[in-house]
Amino acid sequence: QVQLVESGGGSVQAGGSLRLSCVVTGYTGCCMGWFRQAPGKEREKVAISSCRVGTISSYSDSVKGRFTISQDNAKNTVYLQMVSLKPEDTAMYYCATGDLDRGYCPASPKASWRFWGQGTQVTVSS
Repeated sequence: QVQLVESGGGSVQAGGSLRLSCVVTGYTGCCMGWFRQAPGKEREKVAISSCRVGTISSYSDSVKGRFTISQDNAKNTVYLQMVSLKPEDTAMYYCATGDLDRGYCPASPKASWRFWGQGTQVTVSS
């Protein structure tokens, strides 16, 4: 059985930091990603890492330079370190795992992301 379990969300003030964790069991695809969805908005990419040799992690423009995705394979855990948080970062954050799509990890959450976690809420107040 495949499970992705996120944790680490919470409420912080603008400028604060949080580290999200996602423990993956049962299956790990080449692509690991963090996505988020704010009320009334579509789910969007935050950060993606790929097992493909030579590929660097990719980030949405809105979080580039503030968020970092990393993995601890020994712990089957993917992290999202978030610093300098802004109120617009408020959303439900989801981790996902999936396969390459024509050699790349897709940015769209509607693509080949096979398994998802239940989400963890991040709320940033001004």
